[in-house]
Amino acid sequence: MKIYSMTATFGKLNHETLTLKPGLNIIEAPNEWGKSTWCAFLTAMLYGIDTRAKTTKTVIADKERYAPWSGAPMEGRIDLNWNGRDITIERRSKGRLIFGDFRAYETNTGRNIPEMDGANCGQMLLGVERSVFLRAGFLRLGDLPVTQDDALRRRLNNLVTTGDESGAGDKLGKHLKDLKNRCRYNQKGLLPEAEAQKQQLEHRLEELGDLRTQEQRLQQRQQELDTWISRLQNHKTALAYELSQGETKQVAEAAQKADDALLRVQQLEKICKDLPSAAETEQELHKAQSLQQEWMSLQMESQMLPGEPQAPVASASCQGMTPGAAVEQARRDQEKAAALEKRKKGNGRLIWIFAALALLVQIGVAVLYFACRDVWWRLPVTVGAEAVVVLGGILTAIICVVRAKSIAAAIGAIYLRYPGKNPDAWLSEAQEYERAYDAYLHKAEECRALRGDVDQRLKAIGNKISAFAEDGDLQGQINHINSVLSAWKLLADANRDLQQAASHADTVRAMAKPVRPPEFPDTLEYSKDETNALMANAVSERQQNQRRLGQFQGQAEALGQEESLRSRLKQVKSRMDKLEDIYLALELAQKALSQATAELQRRFAPRITKRAQELFCMLTGGRYQRLTLEEDLSLSVSTQQEDTLRTSLWRSDGTVDQLYLALRLAVAEELTPNAPLVLDDALVRFDDVRLSAAMDILRKTAENKQVIVFTCQAREKNA
Repeated sequence: MKIYSMTATFGKLNHETLTLKPGLNIIEAPNEWGKSTWCAFLTAMLYGIDTRAKTTKTVIADKERYAPWSGAPMEGRIDLNWNGRDITIERRSKGRLIFGDFRAYETNTGRNIPEMDGANCGQMLLGVERSVFLRAGFLRLGDLPVTQDDALRRRLNNLVTTGDESGAGDKLGKHLKDLKNRCRYNQKGLLPEAEAQKQQLEHRLEELGDLRTQEQRLQQRQQELDTWISRLQNHKTALAYELSQGETKQVAEAAQKADDALLRVQQLEKICKDLPSAAETEQELHKAQSLQQEWMSLQMESQMLPGEPQAPVASASCQGMTPGAAVEQARRDQEKAAALEKRKKGNGRLIWIFAALALLVQIGVAVLYFACRDVWWRLPVTVGAEAVVVLGGILTAIICVVRAKSIAAAIGAIYLRYPGKNPDAWLSEAQEYERAYDAYLHKAEECRALRGDVDQRLKAIGNKISAFAEDGDLQGQINHINSVLSAWKLLADANRDLQQAASHADTVRAMAKPVRPPEFPDTLEYSKDETNALMANAVSERQQNQRRLGQFQGQAEALGQEESLRSRLKQVKSRMDKLEDIYLALELAQKALSQATAELQRRFAPRITKRAQELFCMLTGGRYQRLTLEEDLSLSVSTQQEDTLRTSLWRSDGTVDQLYLALRLAVAEELTPNAPLVLDDALVRFDDVRLSAAMDILRKTAENKQVIVFTCQAREKNA
């Protein structure tokens, strides 16, 4: 495709025309001249404008960004040559639909091209989707890196693996998937439908069998009922015949029963005369039962409340005392025991003190005895001193023993209050009891608070019960009310019995007429009422069975003939077997296709890689000799001096632009051979040497397709 001219009312362009020529077109213009607007106009004319896109904080929708500044409706025209035909495409805004009015016609004759419309225009003219054209044949400075797009990836994969970009492999895979989904997709498809039909037919056959069985049972029961009704009818005749033999007696007995029933009614009417009416009694009973129910509910609620806590058990030392008194007593006993223990130790020291004094006296007497040998009083003094020491020792021993017993008795009395306890634990035990008792009091107060509301309501309902029932005996009152209701019920029953007895007497009188004997011997022993009841039940059952039999027969007819159902079930099973075979074959085909595609994709992009490597080598003056293209369309290259390939992150911005320009030119040669190649300031970061090489490549490319270079500098023309 080659463009002759473009006329646009688009953004800042107002009925402006851009004329082009075959081959290389270099359009040099300053910034804000409209170069990017012409590029956007070309894309919009070929593929239309997405009117559903909305403006966001970061992106302005094309319908708003390129709205004509003049306020005129957006419109445009392109004159071009396509497959040797000069044609014109026009787009105009139609109401609120921007570029909604499309027309394509032959330029010279004005004859419309019916196969081309606004939706398929770009696809027909260029042979690729919008996204592929923008990434393969439309080069801007900011868009030089080739990013993945589903359409671009699909075309590249098909092209480099099969040599055909028509997507036949993908179409085959999709067709296999569609066929497989038609067979079974979750709970839908031909197989689930056939399974449902099979289950339905099996269910209908099962229902039909059940209906036939029930129909046979009903027919057998009908025969039994006919025989039974015949016997009952014969028994009724026998009873009537027997009754006719003693009808006088029966009439008298029936009359007597009616009189007895009347007497019973009169007696009960006297009893109920002074009683409240049945309606009033019912109201009283309802009120009493409501009070009883409310009382029982409150009792249950009271029982569900937590019970009173149990007071802590006082130890032997705390028995009969308040917790505070027990603590104080333990403190005093602890101090007293310590003092007694101290006195006990002092009592032992007294003996030792006396022993020391006695020794000193003995020493003094001995010294005096030997020092005063010629003194007459030496002997009496010595004897007296010895006597004093002996008496003092005896007296000291007596005092110590008495004192020790007294102290031991006092200590023992104290220890008896704390059996088995160390004196150090007396006070802590009493304090623990005091804390436990305080916790008990606190918990008891909480329980009383919880029960307070329930107790108040119990008291209130108790007052109501006392006001309603004498002596508060609600159950007695209920029993009394029930006895009154029983009296009224007995009266009602007596009236009913009276009516039945009177009716029976009238019936007996009316039936007192000749009756024929039974047709065959009667072996039944039922009364007339029992016979009538049995007869009514049998007739009713026979009628119901007849209706059910008709329903079963209708349901069986609705289900269809058993042979036809079994034939259809056989057909469905056969079809299911075929569908299962087809489903398995489709799975095997999908697996084989997937394996084949995987094998082909492992050979990824030999032609594009080779062509991109040649172009990049030309752009860099032979510096870069190696280039690889990954499946995600990323590139890695190396120079002659480098042993390893490196990604574009290792290269300068200008080199990266040249790397991706080479790739995009290679992709454009393969994917968009008939589309014009458009460059919008794509060579800005090229140095003069590589710019010259790039222009040489573009001139060579322009020999086979139209190349349009928009630039803001004069280097491209001079290169």
